[in-house]
Amino acid sequence: MNQAEVLLIGGRAGVGKSTVAWEVSALLRAAEVAHAVLEGDLMGQVHPAPPGDPHRAGITERNLAAVWSNFAELGYRRLVYTNTVSVLPESAAMFEHAMGSHVRIVRVLLTATDTTTYGRLLGREIGSELDREVANSMRRARFLDEHAPTDTVRVATDGRKVTDLAREVVAVTGWGPQ
Repeated sequence: MNQAEVLLIGGRAGVGKSTVAWEVSALLRAAEVAHAVLEGDLMGQVHPAPPGDPHRAGITERNLAAVWSNFAELGYRRLVYTNTVSVLPESAAMFEHAMGSHVRIVRVLLTATDTTTYGRLLGREIGSELDREVANSMRRARFLDEHAPTDTVRVATDGRKVTDLAREVVAVTGWGPQ
C-alpha cells in the first residue's frame, strides 16, 4: 500500500476522541497494522498565536507536515488523527498538503449528549476552564452536526464501552479486524 490514509476522529470536547483513538491504536497493534497516532490539538498548542495565524491553522499544518514527513520516511502510510473539527471539509486541504494530494480520508464524528459530555468534562477539567469547556463543547456539537460532510460516519458514545466504539471505528477504515 503506497497511498497515505488518515482516520479523522472529530467531535465535541468530552466525547471520547482521545480515548477511542488510543483503543483504535490498540486494536491495530494487535492486528499488526502499521499506523501512527497524533493528537491534533497538540499540533497548534502555542501562545500567543503566531502573527497572521489567529486560529493556529498555519502552525498546525506546518507541524503536521513535518511530523508526517518523518512517519512517511519510515514507511508509515496510515494515520489516526484526533481533533474536534478535523472532520470538517476545510480540513481536507491540510491533510492533502501534509500527506499528499491522493490521501484517503476517513471521517468519524463521535457524538454524545450534553449530560454525558458534562460528566466526562467534570472528571477531566480539574482546573479553571470547566465552564468554558462545557460551553464550547455544546457550541461545537451543534456546529459539527450541521457542517460535517455527508460521508462522515457518526458514532454515538453514550453508555458504550470504548472497546466496542473502537471496533466500530476500525471497521469504517477497513484497516484491520472487523
